[in-house]
Amino acid sequence: MRFAVDRLDHLVITCADVEITAAWYQRVLGMEREEFGPHRRTSLRFGGQKINLRPVEATQAEWWSGTDPRPGSQDLCFIVTVSSLEIAAHFHRCGVKIEQGPVKKDGALGPITSVYCRDPDGNLIEVSTYGD
Repeated sequence: MRFAVDRLDHLVITCADVEITAAWYQRVLGMEREEFGPHRRTSLRFGGQKINLRPVEATQAEWWSGTDPRPGSQDLCFIVTVSSLEIAAHFHRCGVKIEQGPVKKDGALGPITSVYCRDPDGNLIEVSTYGD
């Protein structure tokens, strides 16, 4: 049998504090918070995808995951439909430190312009646009 991956459905971020992380992604990246499942897990929805927030203290029995889940081990790139200068201005208004950018990079569909910051757990967050 042969198949090809169509898209990413969700990913899981291990975080030190689910409440702080969820609030940051809502405030800074405009994601929608949702609780799901019998254990009232937290996810963040955007577009046709979501991020599940795994508490660092969750055991493999409670939350099956990678073999060494740690806060701050992710590098994520999100695409937006505004200019890189608007991204940077938004980060400044939110009090988010810009680590780098705007800077030219290569995205999945071609050239992008990216602005980098870090979430509360230290994950590297790249917010990019194809529009610059």
